[in-house]
Amino acid sequence: MKINYQIKLEEIIEQEKDKTPKLLLHTCCAPCSSYVLEYLSTFFNITILYYNPNISPYEEYLKRLSEQKRLITELETKNPVRLLESDYDNDKFEMMASGLENEPERGARCLKCYRLRLEQTAKVAKENGFDYFGTSLSVSPYKNSEALNQIGEDLSSKYNIPYLYADFKKREGYKRSIELSRQYNLYRQDYCGCKYSKKKDINE
Repeated sequence: MKINYQIKLEEIIEQEKDKTPKLLLHTCCAPCSSYVLEYLSTFFNITILYYNPNISPYEEYLKRLSEQKRLITELETKNPVRLLESDYDNDKFEMMASGLENEPERGARCLKCYRLRLEQTAKVAKENGFDYFGTSLSVSPYKNSEALNQIGEDLSSKYNIPYLYADFKKREGYKRSIELSRQYNLYRQDYCGCKYSKKKDINE
């Protein structure tokens, strides 16, 4: 039976309703994070981990990071949102992608990329005493929510820190992210991030 990860998220929120847990949230860009931040900031103290070594060229990485920072300052949230920027390490991504250059979008290369970014998030969350780690990636209709949550669950066991299950496409999350992108005039990229996705012309 297919798991409804939105329900699992709601169960966590209900379980934590008398607290405001600290969440380290990986995000890939301002548009995808917009709805997620609006939604989760009611229940969590959020720190964004901006770790995206897949994004190229570097100028594109900086543009998306700048938009993420701008959104944080402009978006109205119940609890404040902070940002923690990781080093840009595109060489690490390219080493990971070696031999998978011709994989289709949402194939083996993408799954390894999910793990690369989520593993860094789990490590940083554990080292810095966060209550949960998670990612905004599942808001995109181009991302495999089941795979993301399975990776998160694996890393939760590996690093002994709870993973925030989610499928942010539910409850019209993707639609809301588009509305917020228009409201805040956010830059919406026309490819996922890496040079291989740009070649395939796949939208975020």
